[in-house]
Amino acid sequence: MTTPQQAAAVRDGPDPAGAQPAPARRGPVDPRLWRHSPAARRYLGATVLAGAVTAVTVLISATLIGTVLAGVITDPDKRTVGAWSGHLVGLAAVIAVRVAATWAQARYGHRSGLQVVAELKSELLTASAATDPRTRATRREELAAVLTRGLDDLRPYLTGYLPALMLAVTVTPAALVLIAIEDLTAAIIAVITLPLIPIFMILIGLLTRGKARTRLRTMAQLSAQLLDLIAGLPTLRALGRERGPAARVRELGDAHRRSTMAALRYAFLSSMVLELLATLSVALIAVSIGMRLVYGNMTLTAGMIALILAPEVYLPLREVGTRFHAAEDGLEAADAAFGALGELGAGQDGDGTRADARSAAVPDGALTIRLDHVTVTARRGTAPHGLTAVARPGRITALTGPNGSGKSTALATVLGLLDPTCGAVTVTGAGGTATPVADLGRDTWWSQLAWLPQRPVLLPGTIAENLALGRRTGPAGQTALDDAAAATGFDRVLADLPAGTDTRLTSGGEGLSLGQRQRLALTRTLAADARVLLLDEPTAHLDAEAEARVLTALRARAEAGATVLIIGHRPAVLAAADTVITVASGPEPAAETGPEVREVPR
Repeated sequence: MTTPQQAAAVRDGPDPAGAQPAPARRGPVDPRLWRHSPAARRYLGATVLAGAVTAVTVLISATLIGTVLAGVITDPDKRTVGAWSGHLVGLAAVIAVRVAATWAQARYGHRSGLQVVAELKSELLTASAATDPRTRATRREELAAVLTRGLDDLRPYLTGYLPALMLAVTVTPAALVLIAIEDLTAAIIAVITLPLIPIFMILIGLLTRGKARTRLRTMAQLSAQLLDLIAGLPTLRALGRERGPAARVRELGDAHRRSTMAALRYAFLSSMVLELLATLSVALIAVSIGMRLVYGNMTLTAGMIALILAPEVYLPLREVGTRFHAAEDGLEAADAAFGALGELGAGQDGDGTRADARSAAVPDGALTIRLDHVTVTARRGTAPHGLTAVARPGRITALTGPNGSGKSTALATVLGLLDPTCGAVTVTGAGGTATPVADLGRDTWWSQLAWLPQRPVLLPGTIAENLALGRRTGPAGQTALDDAAAATGFDRVLADLPAGTDTRLTSGGEGLSLGQRQRLALTRTLAADARVLLLDEPTAHLDAEAEARVLTALRARAEAGATVLIIGHRPAVLAAADTVITVASGPEPAAETGPEVREVPR
């Protein structure tokens, strides 16, 4: 059995290419980051404090160094260490405080960066899991890129760009004020040349505008294509064509390399330009101070303090420009994450969980499931279109129809993962009262279901752990498991495995073939303690003999009182069903006429 939380997005979802771009950020400090991440708020406060401490230590150390150097040069009587012992001890203490503040900020920054990324990933995963499969499918490739790699690029923003930004708003103004007190001319030169750095930053930003967003979009597309190739490798290997995609994989790698190198070229260009501007600006101040010292127009102490502080004026802004490109990829990924949260989070509470008033209890007794003119909007038209069907206990009900007609989507509405655009899905128990699936508590409803999706979900762990999901405990549960394994042929699979049920599976069930995975998932479903069995193509990857045994087991579950609803195309599956319903898609909302329903006499 596979729980509904574990399934992939339902097919026939909207085209991912139609997804709207994320809204533009407002300012260098994105307020959405602090709203969504408590760790980011704590880190921002720590960064502001570290910036203030650094600004104070810069001013004090520059004053002490300038005073000591000027005194040593101008006063022959004070050219001993003892004459400046107080200043030197104070300087050592200030330097120690600055080093400690920088170390603490860097250490806390790396930890906070990991926490912020983890919080955003968790919130995005929670929002994605809580929304319906069709909405999630619209951003599937983008979400995969953001969650697997994109948000990790946010760490340079937090550990490098943000501290530099805080220094730019603390150290730079404080240094300018002290320079103006000591030497007004040097301060005027700094004020005139300082805007050149942000101006060139803007010009470079205009030149590189969209590069990071394009790179993220390219990475998402390349990742999706590469994952499709990897997913299809077992089939290609079975056909003897596993070496065919090698050229395509090389092309994808080259495209990603070109996209990354283009971003790096612009980053190196901006660093060189900003370094050149800062160097020339400091040189202008140094020449001005030197000329006025020669002509005796200023004191040596004031000149030394102003000259020591001049690089500190430009350094934070230069660091902001240098680290901007390193942080841009992460900011674009955060933009995409916030855009997805805004879209997926509709109807959710502030903690990222879905706002859900479903609390009705599942009726007692055998369950009858009714789909009444169910219509769901798809990419083109509706799928399914006006589906009316009844799945009764003790009977096998089969949904069939062409690909894309909405069969899997119909199962999603029964599961409660997807709300119909039109129509309703209800459940009736022994009391005869129909309860809409939309009103049922999800956990209680899902506890009554055994769901086998078209692509079974196997969890990382042992085979025994996978078989234990949803299964009854005790001797009765073990008997049901043994019977299910015999029906699906999984008992022979276990006999061929050296470790048996202790065999470990990786993500996706790696370690078993497609047929063995299907048998494992079928065994888990048939052995589940559930009143309703929902199966999507249950006999896929099975031979005729195994298919017959599985259908016999499903018949036994139905005769025991379970409600069995399956999707099938194969003649044997349809022949085993009591009721066969042909599902159709349509270009418009549901019509009055329903689908074709064929009762099979037994």
